[in-house]
Amino acid sequence: MCGIIGYAGTKRVDKVLISGLKKLEYRGYDSAGLAFITNDNNLEIIKSVGKISKLEEKVNKSNIQFGNVGIGHTRWATHGIPNEINAHPHTSGKVSIVHNGIIENYTNIKEELQSKGVTFYSDTDTEVACAYINYIYETEKDKIKCIQKACKHFRGSYAFGIIFEDDKDSIFVTRRDSPLIIGISDGENFVSSDVSAFLSYTKKYILLDHNEFAKVSSNSVLIYNDNGDLLNKEINIATWSDTQYEKNGYEHFMLKEIYEEPLVLKNIFNRYLNDISYLKDVDLSIYNNIHIVACGSAMHAGLVGRYLFETYANIPVTVDVASEYRYKNQIITDQTLVIIVSQSGETADTLAALRVAKSKGATVLAIVNVLGSTITREANIVIYTYAGPEIAVATTKGYTSQVAILATLAFEISRKHLTLDEKNKIISEMNNIQNILNYVLLKIEEYKDIAKSIYKKEHLFFIGRGIDYSMCMEGSLKLKEISYMHSEAYPAGELKHGTISLIENKTPIIAIATNKNLYEKTISNIKETKARGAFVIFITNEELDTTGDFYDIKLVLPTSTDFLQSLSVVTALQLISYYTAKERKCDIDKPKNLAKSVTVE
Repeated sequence: MCGIIGYAGTKRVDKVLISGLKKLEYRGYDSAGLAFITNDNNLEIIKSVGKISKLEEKVNKSNIQFGNVGIGHTRWATHGIPNEINAHPHTSGKVSIVHNGIIENYTNIKEELQSKGVTFYSDTDTEVACAYINYIYETEKDKIKCIQKACKHFRGSYAFGIIFEDDKDSIFVTRRDSPLIIGISDGENFVSSDVSAFLSYTKKYILLDHNEFAKVSSNSVLIYNDNGDLLNKEINIATWSDTQYEKNGYEHFMLKEIYEEPLVLKNIFNRYLNDISYLKDVDLSIYNNIHIVACGSAMHAGLVGRYLFETYANIPVTVDVASEYRYKNQIITDQTLVIIVSQSGETADTLAALRVAKSKGATVLAIVNVLGSTITREANIVIYTYAGPEIAVATTKGYTSQVAILATLAFEISRKHLTLDEKNKIISEMNNIQNILNYVLLKIEEYKDIAKSIYKKEHLFFIGRGIDYSMCMEGSLKLKEISYMHSEAYPAGELKHGTISLIENKTPIIAIATNKNLYEKTISNIKETKARGAFVIFITNEELDTTGDFYDIKLVLPTSTDFLQSLSVVTALQLISYYTAKERKCDIDKPKNLAKSVTVE
């Protein structure tokens, strides 16, 4: 992983590839490179470690006569440290390749090739894949058949972009479990991990399915199945515009995406609450237990969903990290609903969990942002968040849109348990969510003050109870992701069972107390930390606002029902994390070591 771009057309290839790689920067990477055919029909490679700007600098300083066909890649290290040798593209013989995913049996293939005299230079599984394709190509001169034969030996996941030194006009691509799409235009065509890489040139694209192979040239796209049959694939039209991938005056994409949350959530509730046609096929009342499966922030959204389903609908819910779920003994019946949550719809661990759940007979409902992604094509039921592209690696509107969908589902199935007044209050708040969040966004100076009070610290704790603890989990992750501060989230009552020993003078504690039933208990737990010298940032709502000597800074947010309270609190936590990271001078949109779309297990 992490980003692939390819171009065959009439434009100068380096300009198109660099432009595409810049659009893929949000996915996270540590090195980048290009492979292309020159005007005098030579295969050339340029690679660099670090930002794409370094690669662009090397390209601009070169004296190469760039042609019109090539492939590019941003790498997020899985095999071998980030350096130019391990960076993609890799070359062996007449073959050059870029790759997202992991070839799990690369060691065995490498040993086989070494026994035949093949020499390797990098630590990567990708170079092994490249060498194996070249090895087969030496005897099987049909390029598509050569790639098909090689792929039958690869175990794992991959999206490959391949060029051959003796074919100056074409790119060859295939995929298994890693996303790859083909952009379609007049006199030029593209391949990429993401439609964003070529949106400035075309909105037309083809979704490449598992074990399909394609030859992409400037004037043709030929797609084959695993049997070599030529396929006629549907051409899709992207609904997102190229301007949605721009900062539009904001300093960072993360800040822009936080400010997009009020409208995104308003649209979700308008669509799924007020237009019954969208959820007409979703009847959760037929299930007697729910499994929510996701990774990272999506899993934290699932924790909020669990609280709402169990508290208001009386349905037992488990929330599992996807990478663990697939390996446990899931108790699944025909009355089990598995809710898969993923922003990209390509998360490898989540996709694997989906397949396990379906194999055991579960109905799978997917909550996803990206239309046409693999998870949406394999789930039984799909609910889209329609949050628009999210460029910052740390999710903001992606998380809140997932919570909004889960809250809507929980509300729909809870209606029979709620009084008329309760239902009207929840509906009123959902319809007013844009104003609620806009009010939260007005407290910028308070978020900046909190950030200035903690940014020099290296350790911090979040504490809360019930649904507040779920918010703490996401707030803690957000702070870790972009500010690199060590942060832990604890149920407020659990901190004293060992970890309170780490509380020292001025240790920051962010304490959340918005749950009326648990408020007094939470205050008692906060006082336990304050008695040990903690610096307490107390977050509550207007209904529970009180004065006292148990906090140093207080942040008061609008009061909402449980169905919406987490949306305002986590939006505030996102801004606290943002301004803390800014004080620490961190790379907010592209934090180190992180990838936006994790397509390896």
